[in-house]
Amino acid sequence: MKPVPVIIDTDPGVDDIVALLLALASPEIEILAIIVSFGNTDLESSFLNVLKAYQAVGDHLERYPDHAARFPNFFASIKTILARGRGQPLAGQIMDAQYFHGRDGLGDISERHPELGPANHTSGHPRVQTAQESGSDVCLSLMNSHLPLSITYIVLGPLTNFAVLVRKDRDLVASRVGRVVCMGGALDVPGNTSPVAEFNFFADPFAVKEILCPAGEPPFPLERFLLVPLDITTSHALPFPVYKERVDDAFAGVSVPSVSSMKSPLIHFTSSFLKRTRDVMLRFGKDAMELHDIVAVWCAISHLPSSEVLASGWVAERRIFDIERTGELTRGMLVVDRREGESADTLGTNRAEVKPIPTRVEVESLEQALSVGMSKPPGVLCVTKTPGPDVLLELLLKRIWDV
Repeated sequence: MKPVPVIIDTDPGVDDIVALLLALASPEIEILAIIVSFGNTDLESSFLNVLKAYQAVGDHLERYPDHAARFPNFFASIKTILARGRGQPLAGQIMDAQYFHGRDGLGDISERHPELGPANHTSGHPRVQTAQESGSDVCLSLMNSHLPLSITYIVLGPLTNFAVLVRKDRDLVASRVGRVVCMGGALDVPGNTSPVAEFNFFADPFAVKEILCPAGEPPFPLERFLLVPLDITTSHALPFPVYKERVDDAFAGVSVPSVSSMKSPLIHFTSSFLKRTRDVMLRFGKDAMELHDIVAVWCAISHLPSSEVLASGWVAERRIFDIERTGELTRGMLVVDRREGESADTLGTNRAEVKPIPTRVEVESLEQALSVGMSKPPGVLCVTKTPGPDVLLELLLKRIWDV
């Protein structure tokens, strides 16, 4: 099967970079572009972190050329475009997650391991085409050259870039994007940035409101939007003892720096930024990294064939909610309507029922594309079940580290 073209919208971020490595190692997709955003760190750090990931993979494959087949998207026939998106939310104060991800977004490896920076900050990387145009202009250009409903748009950061894109040309976006897979929100669980809010939605609740909870007709068809909330991602984790046992037996905290001569370039890279992540997570009482953005990429690569239902092992349900944008304590909170419909079920009720999601279809005209999915029920499709944390863990270990 021909790889499905995807655009990755990200704010890297330690889990974003692991998600990007998974995407680079996934033959099911073709990465058209990576659009970076503010979020976990500032815009320029996000841009550099993508280049650092490419540098690490490139260094690894230079030392081990026989590993090239492990990263099909690194050697794609068309270079992935890397572009800057928006550096601030649609409205309100800029928030970041540097308290968790470090000042540079990757556990402060720019200070502890300057050798892991890109070889050339200005020209980028040989396997990446850096763009001077805005991320939204890059996306619209790509969409113009692709078939209707053929692109999957993966959101790993705030929804800001996607909202800007839809503002610029909602008809083109609706006609070319067959599916959006977005990591964000907390419905029935506590938040991870505040007691009630998940970080991506906390970072720009105005964009969430515009795309998912508008007063009128949604600017993008919600029947083609698949939300991967904190409710499902938190249970998926990379236990650090497993990483130490299977990937890097010298892995420890930041007090014991990674030594490049003792391991492959890729393992040196991931261990260098995961060290600080482990130290932070241990302060929260958990010796593992939660795989929030990785679940979203897994979801995207698992739903490439045309199908009216979720792939085997995946379950989703429609949820009706709004979002608090300006609350003193509740910015980014999803206010779930529990009064009627599926959202009215009491907590603990088993709602594990396969729900239809849009078929990836090729259509012959713009009119036909825009007519797909009319008269669908309200609400946003939210993933409530995956094939399981252990399945993802083994996939991650095999594809990224080949263990």
